[in-house]
Amino acid sequence: MDLHWLKPLLGRPSPFTTVYLDVTRADAAGEAEAADRWKAVRRQLERDGAPARVLDEIGELVATPTGVRGPHGRVIVSDADGVVVDRVLAEPPAQAHAVHGPVPALLPAVRAADQTVSYLLVEVDRNGADLTWATGGSVRTLGGPEVETVEGGHDDVHKTREGGLDRRSQTRAEDSWQRNAEAVAAVLDKRVSERSPDVVVLTGDGRAVGMVRDAVAQHVTEVLVEVPGGARGDGVNQDVFDSRVVEVLSGFRGRRRDAVLARFREAQGRGEGAVTTLDDVIEVLRRGQVSELVLHVDALSQGLSEQQLWVGDEPLQLASSAADLASIGVSEGARQLPADVALVRAAIGQDAGLTFAENGSVDLVDGIGAVLRWSDGSTPSEAVPTQSADQARLRTVV
Repeated sequence: MDLHWLKPLLGRPSPFTTVYLDVTRADAAGEAEAADRWKAVRRQLERDGAPARVLDEIGELVATPTGVRGPHGRVIVSDADGVVVDRVLAEPPAQAHAVHGPVPALLPAVRAADQTVSYLLVEVDRNGADLTWATGGSVRTLGGPEVETVEGGHDDVHKTREGGLDRRSQTRAEDSWQRNAEAVAAVLDKRVSERSPDVVVLTGDGRAVGMVRDAVAQHVTEVLVEVPGGARGDGVNQDVFDSRVVEVLSGFRGRRRDAVLARFREAQGRGEGAVTTLDDVIEVLRRGQVSELVLHVDALSQGLSEQQLWVGDEPLQLASSAADLASIGVSEGARQLPADVALVRAAIGQDAGLTFAENGSVDLVDGIGAVLRWSDGSTPSEAVPTQSADQARLRTVV
């Protein structure tokens, strides 16, 4: 799971205001319900001391539709100057959550990252295609989704059923279909290279879908999924098609998570390339070795959020105690942060991802582990007990 979109929070001035809200708007009644939910959250934040100008800015955002159909949520994080993060959640929260304090409440934002998938919807016919972006939870306001239209430029696309000279018309039509498909594929190759969506959803006219699929480059083929039932224009059973897309995206999220956990298990089996225990993860985080942070699904809410770590001004300056932080040369700016904030902050600071693990999926001590980019002789390792904080494997494994 990519956390790069949380980077704007690094180094921002406190205090922070975090809002986690159900913003579903199914009809006019839904508009009123969303407004009422925000009013209740605002009253709480006012009591906690959040400034009115920040709340006004958040309120204006909440009042603006996201452009997302169906049930969904929204996480908004503001620093002392204004809104820094505004993200759509694939699932609405069961109840609103709002925090005003010295650090952002990262749990909702991290959960949002786990739920979202950036994808490009490509609806094709024999003339061209419409490309619609859904960029991984980004809010689409003031004009709706970002859509790009590609016209092939070859409009002789109709066959005839008669014989004789009209066979030439049939040949010209098929040639036009092919060249239009190639024009769509060329644009698609470029856009996927530029923006790297997680998934490309291809739908529309069956013949055109096949031609575009065969014409795109390998890097597009690797992320392309054909989903029947969509079309360029009217005549689509939108609910059925949307449910198929949801299934595709859910499947991708599962595969993304399973791939990371498989890497973690394999590295543990080798005795290198992965660590567990809080102390070992702190060590590899501050060395910039982490490719993916692995957390038990309950670790943030039931364990790590209740612990404190010491940090410096830089994201990779973290330790379990003030003395440990001083041992790496950090004394000025030393302070305590909740462990979940400090760990996610360090992961963001080295462009690491984050994956949640369910019960029994991997062997985690302290509810935390990490897949490493690299390791050397001084890297903590369970294969060398003296190098690991988990020498006897006596702690609780979840």
